Amino acid sequence: MIQVKFWGVRGSIPCPGPRTMKYGGNTACIELRFPEVNRHIIIDAGSGIRELANYMLAHDLPKGPISTEIYLSHTHWDHIMGFPFFVPAYIPGTRLKVFGPVTYEDEPLEAVVGGQMKYRYFPVNMGELAGNIKYLRLKEEPLIDLGDGITLATAIINHPITTLGYRFSFRGAVFCTAYDTEPFRNLFVTDPDHPSYDELMALEGEEAAREQNQVLEHFFKGADLLVHDAQYTRQEYEKGKVGWGHTPIEDAIAAAKRAEVKQLALFHHDPERSDDQLDQMALTYCAAEHCGSMQVFFAREGQEIIL
Repeated sequence: MIQVKFWGVRGSIPCPGPRTMKYGGNTACIELRFPEVNRHIIIDAGSGIRELANYMLAHDLPKGPISTEIYLSHTHWDHIMGFPFFVPAYIPGTRLKVFGPVTYEDEPLEAVVGGQMKYRYFPVNMGELAGNIKYLRLKEEPLIDLGDGITLATAIINHPITTLGYRFSFRGAVFCTAYDTEPFRNLFVTDPDHPSYDELMALEGEEAAREQNQVLEHFFKGADLLVHDAQYTRQEYEKGKVGWGHTPIEDAIAAAKRAEVKQLALFHHDPERSDDQLDQMALTYCAAEHCGSMQVFFAREGQEIIL
């Protein structure tokens, strides 16, 4: 059994207020619990991790020192901004492992995550954290044995910096993430009338994009729950969002259907998107005519799912 809970579902920047109370205004943070083997995993350290930390202090710390792992999809600020407010890291006895990719080869993960914890930005320096913290860099790997029967596969997905999708498997249950990402596309000129058009390059670019999209669909094929980037509608995406690293909702649903995913959580909601707008969009995008037998929903803070 994998217990999944959403603590932050927004993209780009926190957006608290009356317009976002239902779905939540915190940036990305997802909690996985494996109660049968007493393991705890956190995916991303967006602003949602602050409330998760408070929950852990109240419910986990009384049972003994906290031991957990944080897997960062990437190191853009909205996915790491909550780390300085993860209170267990300040408590002696805490055992914390932080995993994630790094785009720039000369900087370790610790320096990237800890760069925000300098006195010019924050009143506590990284070196003042009292917990036992280890930072481990991840690359694309088909199979990583995490112990206790938990396995992890990682895949590089399409974002302006190195970003990983995660596939956790435990006793037949599969939980997968694919955010922040957008569909791979042909980067070569495809207009025959353009002076830079090259037919061979255009064809090769089209084939490369198709293959990469198939690779990603294979990565999350058959997942019991897929959390997929869905920041824009197709219309919004085509009106100036191409290349920003986020997926149109229509594309996320279509890809998940082809991959025979059982449940799809649409994630990384645009900070401008209100609760009312998401409710209206759910009536359209989550209907059976779009989704078939696959269950589709817009992720919401506090939502819990058992796999």
